[in-house]
Amino acid sequence: AQPATAAAPPKAVLLDFSKQSLIDPASAKAVLAEGIPAKVWKVYPASKWGFVSQVEGGITGAGVCVVTARVMMVPLTQAMRAVLFRPEKIATAFDAASGASAEQCKALAKSKLGEATQGVVSSLVK
Repeated sequence: AQPATAAAPPKAVLLDFSKQSLIDPASAKAVLAEGIPAKVWKVYPASKWGFVSQVEGGITGAGVCVVTARVMMVPLTQAMRAVLFRPEKIATAFDAASGASAEQCKALAKSKLGEATQGVVSSLVK
């Protein structure tokens, strides 16, 4: 029996291109790894597919935290296991929160990244 918590296969390609002030690469990759269940990796093996995350935004001059999170499933080249920017599935989640602190904005970013990950996953496996 597999554990209830999802974990990416050891050779999974998880890339992050997020704004550092919102989420660090390790946290973003952890959100991806936790959000992608084992059954996705069975149907879309880590040897052929990777996931890319990108969280952008920040706090505006008016004090509004604006966040956009995008997750893409992309094919890998077979020779070098490099990402091909031909997304197979994409999901985007966004939100805004007035009067949010920097920490609250970071929490919103993490939440939206989780939501975008679930958007991609739900379109891959039922």
